[in-house]
Amino acid sequence: MEQRILGRTGRPVSVIGLGTWQLGADWGNVSEADAMEVLRAAVESGVTFFDTADVYGDGRSERIIGRFLADNAGQGVTVATKMGRRVDQKEENYTLENFRAWTDRSRVNLGTDRLDLVQLHCPPTSVFSSDAVFDALDTLVAEERIAAYGVSVETTGQALAAIARPGLATVQIILNAFRRKPLDQVLPAAAAAGAGIIARVPLASGLLSGRYTRDTTFAVDDHRNYNARGEAFDVGETFSGVDFEAGVEAAGEFAAITSGPGSPSQGTPAQWALRWVIQQPGVTTVIPGARSTGQARQNAEAAALPPLSQAELEAIEGLYDKYFRAKVHDRW
Repeated sequence: MEQRILGRTGRPVSVIGLGTWQLGADWGNVSEADAMEVLRAAVESGVTFFDTADVYGDGRSERIIGRFLADNAGQGVTVATKMGRRVDQKEENYTLENFRAWTDRSRVNLGTDRLDLVQLHCPPTSVFSSDAVFDALDTLVAEERIAAYGVSVETTGQALAAIARPGLATVQIILNAFRRKPLDQVLPAAAAAGAGIIARVPLASGLLSGRYTRDTTFAVDDHRNYNARGEAFDVGETFSGVDFEAGVEAAGEFAAITSGPGSPSQGTPAQWALRWVIQQPGVTTVIPGARSTGQARQNAEAAALPPLSQAELEAIEGLYDKYFRAKVHDRW
């Protein structure tokens, strides 16, 4: 699989990585044995980048990854984790003392002395203007608790503020065919600064797979049920913040664009949605989740698809203009 350098980490990572929220919680239950097989299938398919967080299953995702890597050393996998969501979301909680405690816990979970990449996990906006916070992150690097740091953000404004920080290695942001605003300023700014871009929610929580109908329901412990209107956390994390019914309609049209006359016959809608993301200039890696080995392999196979044509790209942009631009573009 194609490898790209992950910003200031200097590490080569696969253009399609693996998001492991599903292996922790909030998407329905995944057994540990099944989770280990998902990780194995991803690595066997060329994936060299895992993204996790200390709150995914209260550390379950990290611990599973740690056990997998202990049994599969030498695979060249870079692991990015996140911190900051274990406390009330107030700037005063983003302290060096807390950072040390949180990274110590993640180091134990992942079975490593030094974390490859630690990202602030969608912190309050005021954190991005705090010199003390970024000084603390620099201290973690100096203490060799972490090799590099980045941020995961909700808004493009937060991303741009973070990119201005000279020690920042990466920005993780929602980017997909139904959430295009990062293309305007964030991706060019990151490229100019040498920061990597980790694209998350690339399938709009599964909408772009084309498998859902207006009548689709989700389990009670699935965030696509309990956070459909932002009841638990930012609604932009669920279906990218787009209206579900409009998303179903747009996904049908997306599938038609990528499989209709004149389009390549191979590839599923989900794979073409991933291909769209990695085709955007400035993207380093995209991190779809997977709850099965089949999903993990299919996601990885998207890297081998040919680029979408200019006509297809313009048609996909037209979908965004038709269904979503007025409602979501300026929200995040």
